[in-house]
Amino acid sequence: MSDSPSDQPVVLLVEDDGLLLMEASDTLADAGFTVVEATHADKALKVLENRDDVGVLMTDVDMPQGSMDGFALARLVAYRWPSIPVLVVSGMGTPGPNDMPEGARFIPKPYEPTTLVRTLQAFLRRAA
Repeated sequence: MSDSPSDQPVVLLVEDDGLLLMEASDTLADAGFTVVEATHADKALKVLENRDDVGVLMTDVDMPQGSMDGFALARLVAYRWPSIPVLVVSGMGTPGPNDMPEGARFIPKPYEPTTLVRTLQAFLRRAA
């Protein structure tokens, strides 16, 4: 496997909890993903506006900072960047009928690192 940047899928990871951000980032990096971190939705949008290599968005739902929660971010990304798959994670229960954009996936917290990696790999295979 080559280590050129184009071979490393880029995951935009949006998580306001520093420890969870670090753990998820390490898990994804160990699995071969390139991780770009954002602590709230507004930072994530800036990343998306300035990079064209994001392969998948992974966002937490409950983020006190910023102008929107993870569901609103997921819907906006699905609308503005329809080629980017969206994975939503939350420990606050399951999404309602209109929370998630079409095609998005949901994983409840706490999740197994292997579940996270498998879900993202399947997403990227489908998008390729």
